[in-house]
Amino acid sequence: MAGFAGIAAAGKSIERLLNACFAEDEPVPGKRTRAVLARTGDFEESNRASGIGSPAVSIFLYRVDFNKTMRAAWSAVGSQDGRSHLAVDLHFLLTPWAENAEFEHRILGKVLQCIETKPVLSGPLLHPSTDWAPNESLQLVAEDVSTEAIMRTFDSLPTDYRLSVPYIARLVRIDGPRASIDVPVTTAITGTAAGLTV
Repeated sequence: MAGFAGIAAAGKSIERLLNACFAEDEPVPGKRTRAVLARTGDFEESNRASGIGSPAVSIFLYRVDFNKTMRAAWSAVGSQDGRSHLAVDLHFLLTPWAENAEFEHRILGKVLQCIETKPVLSGPLLHPSTDWAPNESLQLVAEDVSTEAIMRTFDSLPTDYRLSVPYIARLVRIDGPRASIDVPVTTAITGTAAGLTV
């Protein structure tokens, strides 16, 4: 079951899916497009060439939310098996990077085609950097976010606004470690107290 490494494994699963799609059908003629996980510092112009590169699509995790639908259910499971189970949704911005607008549009089109062709990742499509349960899967859903909200996100990043598509990866479960089972300690006390046998 996915533990603390589940968030990273989800990002790597998306990265691997997109890179496989680019290898199968290159969106930028004569180039090699790649998908890369990005952090805030990678958007700085001085880091962009070495971090994200071009042509590329950056996969930027900008928000982590607990899943409001599954939180109570997994808490109930935790009360039974003695482990914590936190179900979270991961909010990603997918941003194309290329030398001109046409190539960026082609990259973005390929990303959308790829994800909509395989919107559910399970089994061998999940990155092996964590222990996924056999029945776990990752669903990729286009998120309905206003342009204004995306622009506000870019206001906090060290780059100007870029064409981006928001996606939610759900449901990632962060399971706590297995609880150690304590052996109950019992002591038999025998003796007589006020004529009673204890």
